[in-house]
Amino acid sequence: MCGITGFIQYSGGSAEDLSRRCQSMADTIMHRGPDADGVWVDPSYPVALGHRRLSIIDLTEAGAQPMVSASGRYILSFNGEVYNFARLRQEAGVSAYPFRGHSDTEVILAAVQQLGVEKAVGMLEGMFAIALWDREERCLWLARDRVGKKPLYYGWCGNSLLFGSELKALRQHPDFERDLDRDALGQYLQYGWVSQPRSIYKNVRKMPPGSLLKIPQDCTPWSVSPTQFWSAKAIAENGERNRFTGSYEDAIKELDSVLHQAVGDRMVADVELGALLSGGIDSSMIVSLMQQQSDRPVKTFSIGFWEEKYNEAEYASAVASHLKTEHHEIYVTPDQALDVVAQLPHIYDEPFADSSQIPTYLVCKLAREQLKVVLTGDGGDEQMAGYKRYRECLNRWSSVQRVPEGARSLVQPVVSALGSGSWRFAKKYADDGKTVPRWTRKLGKASQRSCNWAANSPQEILANKFNKCLAVDQFVSGAIAPSTPLTDPSYWADVQDPLLAMLHYDYIGYLPDDILVKVDRASMAVGLEARAPLLDHRVLELAWSLPREYLFDGKTGKRVLRDLLMQYVPRELIDRPKRGFSVPIKEWLVGPLRDWAEDLLSEQTLREQGIFDATRVRNAWQQHLYGWANHSELMWSILMFQAWWREQ
Repeated sequence: MCGITGFIQYSGGSAEDLSRRCQSMADTIMHRGPDADGVWVDPSYPVALGHRRLSIIDLTEAGAQPMVSASGRYILSFNGEVYNFARLRQEAGVSAYPFRGHSDTEVILAAVQQLGVEKAVGMLEGMFAIALWDREERCLWLARDRVGKKPLYYGWCGNSLLFGSELKALRQHPDFERDLDRDALGQYLQYGWVSQPRSIYKNVRKMPPGSLLKIPQDCTPWSVSPTQFWSAKAIAENGERNRFTGSYEDAIKELDSVLHQAVGDRMVADVELGALLSGGIDSSMIVSLMQQQSDRPVKTFSIGFWEEKYNEAEYASAVASHLKTEHHEIYVTPDQALDVVAQLPHIYDEPFADSSQIPTYLVCKLAREQLKVVLTGDGGDEQMAGYKRYRECLNRWSSVQRVPEGARSLVQPVVSALGSGSWRFAKKYADDGKTVPRWTRKLGKASQRSCNWAANSPQEILANKFNKCLAVDQFVSGAIAPSTPLTDPSYWADVQDPLLAMLHYDYIGYLPDDILVKVDRASMAVGLEARAPLLDHRVLELAWSLPREYLFDGKTGKRVLRDLLMQYVPRELIDRPKRGFSVPIKEWLVGPLRDWAEDLLSEQTLREQGIFDATRVRNAWQQHLYGWANHSELMWSILMFQAWWREQ
């Protein structure tokens, strides 16, 4: 696991200046690779590749980057792990390469040199962000793994093409342009993350998952676009057309086999590894298979909270005891968790508002005290219908479909108007120091959900579950909804099963832009590599081909995964309602974080910035403080932007 960065500087410059500039960019992401660094500059063309190394496989200099191919044609700066590198090394053609070491980086170069870039990238199984310079054709290749586990930003700024694992590396280049993308900001407030392919800056994009981009030397800005080498949409559509035909017991056996290989592949390392264990189905499954394939107790790590409502540490401890792992846990006080808040803008580097970023960072920090690599249970919910929101959305979609379209269009404005009226009534009570009437709060909730009556697809019903505000211009005046997987149906799978439609929607939106961003930045902030076996593409291909009843029994999801886990862990240890990995943001905002929030949300601050509609933001803040509505997620989104903006 590492950090990569670099540029093509069309205005030229001496090799020494380019090297110094690239080194400066790489130094900003030293946390991603604290073990070593490297810079490569083409002596005949103004291109530079930088690298920060976290040594995991081939700890010798033979694994150092940027790495030059045996022919001298290709130079690679690579972030991630390729889990099939040993098998790929034996492939016809690749095996003829004159290897010097045993790193997966060198296997990528061998495959590229022997098979070509596009074919080689399509053969890689793992998590990766790749920057590859072809000295012969004078072109830069960028690539990102199938699900988007590893980040990769790029953009044309001034006279340069810039790229890197994190925005802070790009910002270090003097040509970087800090113009805010107001459309992306408006959508961020709706969902809590900046959806790819956009970034928070106008002139910077995120490489989409499963994509490849070729940038020739004479390329004009934005004249080329990424192409897909793998598509989750195609997997979903093919899964519905070609359903798994075996019995339920066959499905359990097949899943067991696929997961064994996925976990085994991710246990290959030249350093010790462990696992993050929450005690839920996904992480318990991964640790069970790790322990079965390990000759020593696996080190497991969990975090607990003293507030019972948010604590899962006791469940993790029980699973660890049963599996006989070497378990480590830490109970975090509110003060310890709140101390992390000040670090979040630097860690996440772009506005990001999933409050579970706090405990994620803390558990990664705990694990890093003992090792460099952990396996996680990320991906199970999106592939196997684990979130309870799927059941809720299926029920709402059924309800919406029973109402004629003409009648639906009347419901939303009526309910919304009632909600607005109830707030005006409630505010009078609150301003007089009286308790807000309960009925006004109920109308407020109903108005927030009224958007469901305008939904035309299960994806829109699911999107409304994330919505913290009803439109991109509600708080960012003039913002227009950008085309992203969240809003553009062309991204969505063409399937008949509404559950599969929602799983795919989460897989291309919530998973790469929320869950994986959260884990990548939290783990890499402390130099920890996080591997996710459930995100192996073979697991996805199997899961989305299974009949719906194998995944979802009408009440709970992950049926097949849950029943497989029962072969390793007693039912009573994991058969309980899903809690999630959260912190009490609602309570914090009206308690210990209130002064911090009031400072960032003061009317003077908002008006001086000129970014948000100050009146609407203050109104929403009052609604939250008065208890009329739970705007904790909306306010956290605004606060995370405000804290980030102050550091720019």
